[in-house]
Amino acid sequence: MEVARGLRRRFAATLEPWGITPHESRALRVIGHHEPTRLGVVAQHLRIAPRSVTDVVDSLEGRGFVAREPDPSDRRATRVALTAHGRRVLDELDTARRADAEGYFADLSDRDRATLTRILGRLLDDGPSGG
Repeated sequence: MEVARGLRRRFAATLEPWGITPHESRALRVIGHHEPTRLGVVAQHLRIAPRSVTDVVDSLEGRGFVAREPDPSDRRATRVALTAHGRRVLDELDTARRADAEGYFADLSDRDRATLTRILGRLLDDGPSGG
């Protein structure tokens, strides 16, 4: 748990130059992966209430990272997609995140990294119930 907390603190600090919170960063990543997508899909991936995702998307839209558009298959629904600026920022954030993780794990040997990757992958494959 301490490692996870340390990584979260480091990641939050990494985001400071862009003025983006970790939550907003995750929302950008979800939107970029599923774009264009409905707000409900973003809420589902972030595990938050659909009404809460509106505030996150409003903030991202206000800074020009995302844009809303009507859903052509349902005129009552709205979709959200990255703007060109949002795509550039997401790419920069991903690069910064990878560089930070590389620094965090720099003291591990290649063998230790491979072992850690294998163990964590196994835990992910087994799911939260452990089997």
